[in-house]
Amino acid sequence: MPPPVVSDRRRSAALAMDFALTPEQEATRARARALAQREFAPHAAEYDKSHEFPWRNFHLLAEEGFLCMTLPERYGGKGADYLSYALCVEEFSRACPVTGVIFEVHNSLHAEAVYNHGTEEQRMRFLPRLARGEVLGAYSLTEPNAGSDASALQTQAVRVEGGWRLSGRKIFTTNGGQADEYLLYAVTSPEKRSHGITCFIVPKEAPGLSFGPPLEKLGIRASATTDVILQDVFVPDDRVLGVVDEGYKIALRTLHGGRIGIAAQGVGILQATLDNVARYALERETFGRRLADRQLVQAHLAEMATDLEAARLLLYQAAWKHGQGQRVTKEISMAKLFASKVAVAGTMRAAELMGGEGYQAGTLQERLVRDSKITEIYEGTSEIQRMVIARALLAEYQMQEV
Repeated sequence: MPPPVVSDRRRSAALAMDFALTPEQEATRARARALAQREFAPHAAEYDKSHEFPWRNFHLLAEEGFLCMTLPERYGGKGADYLSYALCVEEFSRACPVTGVIFEVHNSLHAEAVYNHGTEEQRMRFLPRLARGEVLGAYSLTEPNAGSDASALQTQAVRVEGGWRLSGRKIFTTNGGQADEYLLYAVTSPEKRSHGITCFIVPKEAPGLSFGPPLEKLGIRASATTDVILQDVFVPDDRVLGVVDEGYKIALRTLHGGRIGIAAQGVGILQATLDNVARYALERETFGRRLADRQLVQAHLAEMATDLEAARLLLYQAAWKHGQGQRVTKEISMAKLFASKVAVAGTMRAAELMGGEGYQAGTLQERLVRDSKITEIYEGTSEIQRMVIARALLAEYQMQEV
């Protein structure tokens, strides 16, 4: 049978839609995968058990040139595109979700914010050291009464000679107590609500800055998560990031990249799950037959693989468009919502298929179940993502009616 006839117009449109990675992106993914599987995966269970912060992995990321990879070379980066960055988060999370989130916070929530909103002096002062791994970055926004509603911050910054005095308490800070520099948000004009928040770059050694004990968590246990306590902490003017009272805009913009990173983490976790359960199904026999030969098991694997591919396509689309400078708030939220949802569902389904081995403490699948859940919570809960998507969708329909 001859191929279908395609018009010139349709042919050119089809040629414009290319889902293949570039040779450079393929090479970046291959390097990230090789590093992750060789160095991160063999030690992930140890870090989960000991809760020890994986400094070794962080320093390896620096040595291999992955830190701050999207930044221009003048600041120590590689000038990599954003899809390449997402591929790296996916591969690191596939091997060790803890390393994936440490890498993601350091890059998208801290370094990129300094690059996007900092002065040239701040860029040259902070970014090269972040890229070399000489310092670790953190992002500190959430408070006891300000989680999804970031405009409800209560940490105060009072103007003094030469800078600001900060007092308050942050919670759930990833890399807390381990990081050397913190992007920290405080209220500078209380009467302005969200229009009165400012972002500060606060060093770990600042007098009056302290940290609560690392939180005991369900998953990603080796990722240090602490309170950040500020007692009359002085921050000089040259450590204000962006414009005074415009920190809320910085926080929201920065979370776009962060949510792409968490979507990539979800995809990596689901890929690790599919790898694990498929191998188990090929090896495990019941009543004289491999699990892989049973139709019901095949159906579950097919659904998992389809969910994985759909999440990956949403992620890659959002990462590519974001890297092109397009406004893709809706697409980013869709990627995070779906990737986190199928990661949680997939890890649970795999645990059920693996029976006792999937439920037993200390196994890979049990750890993946625990590590997956946080992807639905941090950097914007699934409920927040649904709200963002719905608002954007309704605004589009409203524009059509005008």
